[in-house]
Amino acid sequence: MRRRGGEREDETEGVMKRDLEFMGAAMEEARAGLVEGGVPIGAVLVEEGRIIGRGRNRRVQEEDQLIHAEIDCLRNARRTGGYAGTTLYSTMMPCYLCAGAAVQFGIKRVVAGEAESAPEARAFMEAHGIDVVDLNLAEAKEILAEFIRRRPGLWDRFLAEVSPDLF
Repeated sequence: MRRRGGEREDETEGVMKRDLEFMGAAMEEARAGLVEGGVPIGAVLVEEGRIIGRGRNRRVQEEDQLIHAEIDCLRNARRTGGYAGTTLYSTMMPCYLCAGAAVQFGIKRVVAGEAESAPEARAFMEAHGIDVVDLNLAEAKEILAEFIRRRPGLWDRFLAEVSPDLF
């Protein structure tokens, strides 16, 4: 819908531009994880146009199944209260663990670089009032495909540990 002088279109373009900018920061985290030998998933938490937390999947590096990118990001935001009004950017659609954290902490919006990885978790977040956006970025899919090619056994183990019923 168009308002005076194309305001609505400009607003939508502005949101998309900011989403791509913040997803770029999440991709930086994913690339850093890949360099470290980990699963290349990155996340950033944004409040009022400012990044307040960054994280990446560190399950391999730290030998800890709970250090998903989104959880690492939330920890690094160092909040004691909720996250109401924030947007979580993740290079992959959050899994159930991370989707549950988004619901639990009142995150209002989740932007994923790709959404093929966890469609059920997307529905879960939407059912709990979170606005979920799929940017469907080739780069997000490609970095994961590169990791799978390099370390197929590790990826298979990762999927089996995350949720064997979903994959």
